[in-house]
Amino acid sequence: METAATGAPDKHPEKQNGALVIGASSVGTMFEWYDFFLYGSLVANINTHFYSGVNETTGYILALATFAAGFIVRPFGALAFGRVGDIVGRKNTFLVTMIIMGIATFLVGLLPSAAFFESMGAGLGIIAPILLVSLRVLQGLAIGGEYGGAATYIAEHSPPNARGFFTSWIQITATIGLFISLLVILGVRQTMSPEDFNEWGWRIPFLLSAGLLIVSIWIRVQLNESPVFLKMKEESALSKAPLSEAFGQWKNVKWVLIALFGCVMGQAVIWYTGTFYGLNYLKQTLRMDSAQADTLVAVSLLIGTPFYIFFGWLSDRIGRRYLILAGLLIPVLTYFPLFHMLTQSANPALYAAVDASPVVVRADPNACALQFDPVGKNKFDSQSCDVAKALLSKSGISYNAEVLPAGSAAEVHIGGQVYIAPAVEKMAPAERASAIAAYNTEVTGALKAAGYPSSADKDAVNAVMVILLLFFTQLCTAMVYGPMAAMLVELFPANVRYTSMSLPYHIGNGWFGGLLPTIAFAIVASTGDIYSGIWYPVIIAGITFVVALFFLP
Repeated sequence: METAATGAPDKHPEKQNGALVIGASSVGTMFEWYDFFLYGSLVANINTHFYSGVNETTGYILALATFAAGFIVRPFGALAFGRVGDIVGRKNTFLVTMIIMGIATFLVGLLPSAAFFESMGAGLGIIAPILLVSLRVLQGLAIGGEYGGAATYIAEHSPPNARGFFTSWIQITATIGLFISLLVILGVRQTMSPEDFNEWGWRIPFLLSAGLLIVSIWIRVQLNESPVFLKMKEESALSKAPLSEAFGQWKNVKWVLIALFGCVMGQAVIWYTGTFYGLNYLKQTLRMDSAQADTLVAVSLLIGTPFYIFFGWLSDRIGRRYLILAGLLIPVLTYFPLFHMLTQSANPALYAAVDASPVVVRADPNACALQFDPVGKNKFDSQSCDVAKALLSKSGISYNAEVLPAGSAAEVHIGGQVYIAPAVEKMAPAERASAIAAYNTEVTGALKAAGYPSSADKDAVNAVMVILLLFFTQLCTAMVYGPMAAMLVELFPANVRYTSMSLPYHIGNGWFGGLLPTIAFAIVASTGDIYSGIWYPVIIAGITFVVALFFLP
């Protein structure tokens, strides 16, 4: 695919060996994704150590929000390092980003917990999450400068009729980075007790990044600069102001907007739904054993990864557009039934209980708070509706909401039984705590009697079906993501290519994709429906499909 604005890399003076270019670029990028995704895979452990002062649901969402902080700053890293890459060169720029990423990841493994800082003085526990967010910001800035450089570098070494195949190798680095992070976590888990892993063992995968950083630096220094960049430098054709040329001229800005809203935005939500949201859905909502969930997701990634390369190769023969359109539309049509099947396969007892004894919360909606408090001050114990919903949210129980007149005490219906939440509004603190404890014990017993499990039975999990369902999400992602790097490179002229393609990629993946777990779980917490979070990726992918249908070349 070529456009009038392409300036595509058709000539390649001073070529290096293609395998070296692909291998060295991909290994370094894979290392960065390994570092970046460790946090997402260990979010439950991080929640325990850095957000211990809030309720469980809020703490989990805050931990996801810290994960998202790295994504929020990615576009700023894209602008900063993209500009440097278009002026100074591709190779040295993404070498610097890799070093920043490695150091920040290593320091996460050394970061003291909130309890440690709190022991030094009341109120000092807040230092731990502040430092954690700061390190995530550094990671986000680094990854923001990495992808555009690596994709541009490989594309500028590839022949036009194999650009999709060449650049598809950089596309698998994110999936392989996540896969390796899961393998390392599983390996560390096997060497110690669950208690030791939760206490300190989770830090080991972060600390191991120091060794990976040294190896990756050694590999990348073997590379020469991109031949296209060297040719522009010889001809004095380099951009002196990449930001203004990339985003100050409509002929280029229109392709930035089409790339974002007609491809990357949808690709991002599809990828993150099938990886991090799927992983956390298994662990947090379906209460699967963490090691088992990690294993099943890792296997699905292993099976799905070759298809990124296949679809990249196929796009060189039939074009990028139709593959991308198909990869956007299929999830829109299938994600809701897919997640119902995932629940049935991963936790059949929960699925059966929801069908046989559905839970309904009847309350005055004006007396119900959103089951998420960003500042961690709401204990959800001041109104009967909050007491009822907080227990269900913490237990991962899906429920429907019905309206009662103002002033009514909240009711929880489990099958044919009704449990009235205590009217805590006028109770003294001690009486309130006692009433809530008694109510929680009663409702928990009723849920157990109705067949609601406290966790998924490892032996009852249909592992093959879970893997197939997760693999299906990978297949959809591969149809969009496999050809995407080649498409982005071909949309923009060489002198501002690094800057131009990096920004839409990292807005799409950093904001629309990276915020997906936080937004989706917040939607679930507010509605009580465990499937409601799927609306977010379905709507975003649907919008992207429409834009791509009319505007993507």
